[in-house]
Amino acid sequence: GETRKLAEPFFVIATQNPVETAGTFPLPEAQTDRFMMKLSMGLPDREGEIRILETYREKDPLLELNAVMTCEELIAVKRQAEKTYVHPLINGYLADIVLATRKQEKVVMGVSPRGTLALMRCCKALACMEGRDYVTPDDVKKLAPAVLAHRLVFSFGRSRQEEAVKLMEEILKSVPVPVEDFSRR
Repeated sequence: GETRKLAEPFFVIATQNPVETAGTFPLPEAQTDRFMMKLSMGLPDREGEIRILETYREKDPLLELNAVMTCEELIAVKRQAEKTYVHPLINGYLADIVLATRKQEKVVMGVSPRGTLALMRCCKALACMEGRDYVTPDDVKKLAPAVLAHRLVFSFGRSRQEEAVKLMEEILKSVPVPVEDFSRR
């Protein structure tokens, strides 16, 4: 086979429909671990539904997509996020959270190092988006459920996302949060 380098920026967004799963198979853990985050969009409330109806009454939303930034701008933002500082105590906090996932009675496979790296990268991006050049424990707490929960493998088989998120929230409550000036290098 031949390996080809993909153009930058490159990313994949996948959707998962919770109904009509007949004939489909769950992804193996090794593949699930390669998705950076798992988010649930939910459905709009009544007002949101009405806005959708009014906005797209006479037009197709897919025909009117507009870029919010150029590829060059996106690459520059990505490079800026990569430079975001992660204090050694934050690295320890990330490691403690991930190690706690591996010690849970219900969990047969906790978060892998790939998941730890994904969480750190997401935290750096969030800090950058919020105008900071350093990561805080609040960044970690905010993102850990979305980045780590789908990577947990439970002893009773695959869990529902809600159960995994709840366990991640329990872990976050139990792991001591570091206190420091996290902007110091």
